[in-house]
Amino acid sequence: MLYLLQNLSEKLAEYLKDDPVRPHIPTVERMGDNKDIFVLRDENDMARAITCVSYQIGIPTSEDQLFESSEEPDTAVFYTIWSYKPGAGKQLIFDAVKHIQQHKTHIKRFVTLSPKTEMAKRFHTKNGAIIFRENTESTNYEYLGD
Repeated sequence: MLYLLQNLSEKLAEYLKDDPVRPHIPTVERMGDNKDIFVLRDENDMARAITCVSYQIGIPTSEDQLFESSEEPDTAVFYTIWSYKPGAGKQLIFDAVKHIQQHKTHIKRFVTLSPKTEMAKRFHTKNGAIIFRENTESTNYEYLGD
């Protein structure tokens, strides 16, 4: 079941400390204007997977660009994802994209700012994303949708 974290005092926010991709990003930087945290949770309200999204104009090439203020963002940038259960990450990405398409109709592109690792490449390409761009320290994968 997809859940959009509303504030950092919620029980599910405790899981943010487990971020293996970008643990150095403070939790307060992950929430606010043009930022969302999606949690795929089970029937016991336990996290199965978590992803953080920044809404931007265009596609960032570096982490520094993730939190630039965008008054009219057109791109959802998934910059971290991790799961506690097999298959949960894939389901979370697809559920989050669907939610964004329904609730933020101005968002037209769905990309990642991923580390340059074989694990990230395998995960995203196996789930249907294409390599959009190789950057100095990251890779942008794009989910083209339906």
